[in-house]
Amino acid sequence: MFQIHPLPAAEFAHLSALSEAELAERNIQVHISDGTYPCRVSLTDVSEGERVFLLNFEHQPGASPYRSRHAIFVRDGAQEQFPAPDSVPTSISERLLSVRAFDRDHEIIDADVADGVDLAGLIEKMFADATINYIHVHYARRGCFAAKVTRSR
Repeated sequence: MFQIHPLPAAEFAHLSALSEAELAERNIQVHISDGTYPCRVSLTDVSEGERVFLLNFEHQPGASPYRSRHAIFVRDGAQEQFPAPDSVPTSISERLLSVRAFDRDHEIIDADVADGVDLAGLIEKMFADATINYIHVHYARRGCFAAKVTRSR
């Protein structure tokens, strides 16, 4: 069993109150969604016409050579949505993915590329290895972090 985790809304709630100049100082871009921007907090595609923030985010803070940060989209005013255990949100299942499995030392010990519709099976296969502690899912085409996956209890 697995659980896909959204990023915490509280980390991004302050963005709505920043001016365009303050956002620019932080290298945060504002876009208007065309319906294809995947929000990492709500784990949904942002509806057409809604405001989204494009910002750099450290999704892999572990002390290893795999420490990493990359661009992510967050809907203005996003609220966390946790998918049911063992389910994959549409914003992830409809895309080509890069899937990376990490051990407790934040080292990659397995990785693959998969169509989103095949993600649940790949997660189950990876978690069959007891040394895998967590999985990161990335959108393969642009390399952006999508979500973290853990074993559910």
